[in-house]
Amino acid sequence: KESFLGYASIKKIFKISKVGKIAGCEVTEGTVKKGAKVRLLRDNVVIHEGDLSTLKHHQNEVKEVKQGVECGMSLANYDNIKEGDIIECFEIKSEKRTL
Repeated sequence: KESFLGYASIKKIFKISKVGKIAGCEVTEGTVKKGAKVRLLRDNVVIHEGDLSTLKHHQNEVKEVKQGVECGMSLANYDNIKEGDIIECFEIKSEKRTL
């Protein structure tokens, strides 16, 4: 089962050598958690689905960022990100089957 966590809007892209592109974002709704699944939306169309690999707040690695706070994040094995893109963060929870 999929559980929505939050949205982040990409404000600026930073290119870091040996790391790739970092998305400078502001969390616009809910929370964003490290290790969660993400969807990258461009013009309301999903262009990538994968994992959130890095989540930072002022150069420090953090576990989560709440609404209204700016952060830096990178997506695992993907760097076709642009200013204005939206990152949707969610978790997959497995449900136990009942008879």
